[in-house]
Amino acid sequence: MIISQKVGKIAPSLTLEITAKAKKMKADGISVIGFGAGEPDFNTPDYINESAKKAIDIGFTKYTPAAGMVELKDAICKKFLKDNGLSYEPNQIVISSGAKSSLYHAICAIVDEGDEVILPAPYWLTYPELIKLAGGKCVIVDTKKENGYKMTADEFKAAITDKTKALILNSPNNPTGAVYTEEEIKSIAAVAQEKGIFVVSDEIYEKLVYGDNKHYSIASFSEKMKELTILVNGMSKTYAMTGWRIGYLAAPNAIAKAISSMQSHTTSNACSIAQYASVAALTNPEGDKFIEDMQKVFDERRNLMIDTLKGVEGIECIEPNGAFYVFVNVGALYGKKFEGEVIDGSLKFADLALKKGVAVIPGIAFGSDDCIRLSYAISKEDIKEGLDRLISFIEELK
Repeated sequence: MIISQKVGKIAPSLTLEITAKAKKMKADGISVIGFGAGEPDFNTPDYINESAKKAIDIGFTKYTPAAGMVELKDAICKKFLKDNGLSYEPNQIVISSGAKSSLYHAICAIVDEGDEVILPAPYWLTYPELIKLAGGKCVIVDTKKENGYKMTADEFKAAITDKTKALILNSPNNPTGAVYTEEEIKSIAAVAQEKGIFVVSDEIYEKLVYGDNKHYSIASFSEKMKELTILVNGMSKTYAMTGWRIGYLAAPNAIAKAISSMQSHTTSNACSIAQYASVAALTNPEGDKFIEDMQKVFDERRNLMIDTLKGVEGIECIEPNGAFYVFVNVGALYGKKFEGEVIDGSLKFADLALKKGVAVIPGIAFGSDDCIRLSYAISKEDIKEGLDRLISFIEELK
């Protein structure tokens, strides 16, 4: 069987690969603590579930417009105005089957074959694959640990060529938890405006920010920047609705129209029942309390993980200010052995750590082979036990 070159170049998800190994071990009766979770470990709030049941009861189970139901678009427009100070019209909003779908359609809408897309590393592992599928070329900007794994405006400017079409910006960031400050976002926006570079801004973790840090949307810095921005968000992280598959984007009229047309021939409309429930999620005041409570729990787990990892010889991590991940540099341990096997990178580190009953995500998946990613979207008890196992693994290296 012959697979197309475009699809054949797509790399499988290392996150799913490690998760699959951990699940098999559990099925075989082996105790494994998994730090790979990329979703909140909270149940979807009852008021959202009840709204979905109502949608079924009233027969809201048919097609909606390809770009989404009007009521949900209106709710999203109000959300952007309230949370981000951004004014959008419903025809600038496209509802998709998850934020990943929104990202893919957004990239396809602006990237031609051979166009360059700047991608700061570490990055979410799906971005490079989406760029490749769209026919674009990834231009990786390796960010510095001492700068909190955030790309500077100067680094952005240095990466631009006459083939550059877009930048993918993710703040709060997966996998590092980095949150760009107002000044940092503003300086990147200035470069994008000067050079006429589109920005696909993935803001899916915007509600999960800790301490005195705040989320800033790059589209809010000027009207010109707004015209260069495709803003992507969704229901999954904010309302613990990962399986409901509702993402959305806001874009200039022409781009939103093009994406809507493309979507009408690919996925068509997102699930009508999930859309109906998403209106309730965004408009019911109970949502604010749910988000506040979830954010507090994540913050407590974040502090627990950072405090536990401090002082562990051979590793280093920067305190994350958002999302629910800690990115740990384990490069100093490379060359050491566990049960006679040499650790030569993050893949081998993750593979050998499984022998101690702890599953971590190798940093090579995110463009940073010196690191591993740990998620704190698991219980405090599992965090404590999992970190005990990880530290024991590290202490046994020779």
